[in-house]
Amino acid sequence: MTTAGVLLAAGAGTRFAAPEHKLLATLDGRSVAARSLEALLDAGLDSVAVVTGAVDLAGALDAVGSDRHGGITLLANDHWESGIASSVVCATAWAALVGAEAVVVGLADQPFVPSAAWRAVAESSGPIAVATYGGIRGNPVRLGREVWPLLPHDGDEGARAVMRRFPEIVVPVACEGLPDDIDTVEDLRRWS
Repeated sequence: MTTAGVLLAAGAGTRFAAPEHKLLATLDGRSVAARSLEALLDAGLDSVAVVTGAVDLAGALDAVGSDRHGGITLLANDHWESGIASSVVCATAWAALVGAEAVVVGLADQPFVPSAAWRAVAESSGPIAVATYGGIRGNPVRLGREVWPLLPHDGDEGARAVMRRFPEIVVPVACEGLPDDIDTVEDLRRWS
């Protein structure tokens, strides 16, 4: 089965009160977005894309060395302001174009989710698989092709709406790592 990985990176990051966007902020010498992308690339999925929107991430992502990993597709979400659902729709539309049977979706502002978590979720079965950390659901989430038509097209919920509606098709996957977001300058300082 072909599985694609997609990093969602389209939001404005309005809670990050700094001159730069939170995904461009430096954490241990690399941008938050680059750290997250490196983990996804190291998971070894068949294809990788990044959904962008509010900020140009091309320079930060180039630093990862896409040639080392066979390339990264940048997907521009022109409707990013409508919420995360539009980014998930971009992800599944691209996954369909590349012939993937499943897509694993994670967030670019979660730089402590390791490649092992991406890989474990990707290798799981079931229509939807969700990473859990200490029993609490987080990201990434694997979405089988059969659930793509059920996903909302706008708003601030992606797969969560489908998971609530059809809990019987959700497979939890215990993962190591931390699903902590970098949403504020204080979050960044705590990890720096």
